[in-house]
Amino acid sequence: VPPYTIVYFPVRGRCEAMRMLLADQDQSWKEEVVTMETWPPLKPSCLYGQLPKFQDGDLTLYQSNAILRHLGRSLGLYGADPREAALLDMVNDGVEDLRCKYATLIYTNYEAGKEKYVQALPEHLKPFETLLSQNQGGKAFIVGSQVSLGPCPAPSLPGCTGQLRAVPGALWALCGRLGKWVRVWNGPCPWRIWGFK
Repeated sequence: VPPYTIVYFPVRGRCEAMRMLLADQDQSWKEEVVTMETWPPLKPSCLYGQLPKFQDGDLTLYQSNAILRHLGRSLGLYGADPREAALLDMVNDGVEDLRCKYATLIYTNYEAGKEKYVQALPEHLKPFETLLSQNQGGKAFIVGSQVSLGPCPAPSLPGCTGQLRAVPGALWALCGRLGKWVRVWNGPCPWRIWGFK
């Protein structure tokens, strides 16, 4: 029996980063898919009235970023020391900020706002590019010298595995190492490529 259970809708959404992290670490997990029919009776039992729900043995967690941090700590992917852990928190929160901008676009103004969103993307991605460039001269991981939870939310950055494939290559060229990462990620390569070893 897999030690982990993910309860979520049949979409990538807020669970894709945790799935990628678990897969990269050769962990097994069970998925309980929630449909529009099963969601209404389940919702009142969810702590915040929302999903994902994550179970690790007898521990039940809600909130996707809390789940990622738990997995990072449990699997030894939360940095080598408190400094690296703080930087990983910062990266994860930065990804969350970008995810919120994307959600606003998708749910409120997609057709009229997508061109402006794409034009602003290099500036929104600049902090990640800066971190990649500053760590060991741009030849290491986003934080530290080993795989960590930090890059895990990044493939689930709005569009890195989907919608932004349509972003012109010239735009990604403006993003240097991050652009290289996105181009590699969109090919048949694991997310570990964030490290560019």
